[in-house]
Amino acid sequence: MQTTNQIPVTVLTGFLGSGKTTLLNRILTEQHGKRIAVIENEFGEIGIDNELVIGADEEIFEMNNGCICCTVRGDLIRILGNLMKRKDRLDAVLIETTGLADPASVAQTFFVDDDMRAAFRLDAIVTMVDAKHVWQHLDSSSECQEQIAFADVTLINKTDLVEADGLAKLEAKIRSMNAVARIHRTQDAAIALDQILNIRAFDLQNTLATAPDFLKPEMPFEWAGVYQLEAGSHELNFQPGPDPEMNFIAMPLTDTSEASWTAAKAQAVRLFSGESIEKKAGTMVVPGPKLQTLVFGEGKGGTFKLESFQAGPVAVFTQHHPEEFQMTLTRGGKILTPLRSEGFAASHTHDQSVTSVGISERRAVAPEKFNGWLSELLREKSTDIYRMKGIVHLQGSPNRFVFQGVHMLFDGKPDRPWKDSSEPGNQLVFIGRNLNRAELEQGFRACLV
Repeated sequence: MQTTNQIPVTVLTGFLGSGKTTLLNRILTEQHGKRIAVIENEFGEIGIDNELVIGADEEIFEMNNGCICCTVRGDLIRILGNLMKRKDRLDAVLIETTGLADPASVAQTFFVDDDMRAAFRLDAIVTMVDAKHVWQHLDSSSECQEQIAFADVTLINKTDLVEADGLAKLEAKIRSMNAVARIHRTQDAAIALDQILNIRAFDLQNTLATAPDFLKPEMPFEWAGVYQLEAGSHELNFQPGPDPEMNFIAMPLTDTSEASWTAAKAQAVRLFSGESIEKKAGTMVVPGPKLQTLVFGEGKGGTFKLESFQAGPVAVFTQHHPEEFQMTLTRGGKILTPLRSEGFAASHTHDQSVTSVGISERRAVAPEKFNGWLSELLREKSTDIYRMKGIVHLQGSPNRFVFQGVHMLFDGKPDRPWKDSSEPGNQLVFIGRNLNRAELEQGFRACLV
């Protein structure tokens, strides 16, 4: 149970040499007027981190008898327990872990202990990343991967040592491993404190309030629209764009219902993932959906003819956003307007092991089926699922159901009522190792009413 008197706790993690101590020194010396208790963890027989931290009014506790994610969790609970007894009010607690720590166990402390839950609120897991040297560890170190996967906020530090294209490549890599973390680029760990302290990033409700599309599904296409076509010829027109070609699909729909729209998107994913591609302009017959590619020769645009045998709704899926190519669908020179359209997060190459999977669905969920599916998922996959969070539309409930979990530990409860009839829906995200997107989507959709 959460109360307004809970003290926010920030967990600062990151691989060795990423800049955690530099950031900590900034926090301790900046004139912010906050009372912050710092809990440090040094891995090794002799603790030196405390000597590297600049003296300040904040109270520093050091634990150097082991890794905070295993042998010293009892020490962490003991220190937090002592902080609870203080008469003077703390504004925040900052826990700095060793560079080899798994932040999951620190987070789990605030799940399993009722006293901790009542007194403290896990505010955010902040992960420092060394922009220049992290590539040496990204594919070989499970600790480095897990720190990124668990992050609510990722600071790409030492940006002055890497070119712009290298930073963009690293940010894309991190995003593929953790699609929902906030990413900031820093030099010498310089960042405004209101970007990392008391930001409620671990709180899913706050995340959705500040970024409602953070679970926007990632697809192999960036846009889809539904058009009402008459029988006969139509033209799909493209102007020159940022890429030399555009992949797209046109397929008939049985009707304009939500179920038909969902089924079309699923079929489009399968087609975009296949190998059936014609690398030329020509005529595409509807029905008979097939992935087509229009190649823009010599930087010119192009036109693709669509033949519809009968009047009805047709869904068009495009690899890129239409405005990038000034795309239009016309009949007899008249531009047609889509009945509906939707944008999607662009797909990218995922890390082979650590990934994130987002699921978005409007229909209600049967509570018993959802509970059974989650229970089975936690029982069989909890080792691989580092973090999960979601807002669920339970059948028959006027309130949102909010949940989040760390490995096997799960916390879920009814939340505020839905604002209006257009708001109910489901948004879930899973972050972990060797996640099977198709399996997760199939399991969740089996719970739908």
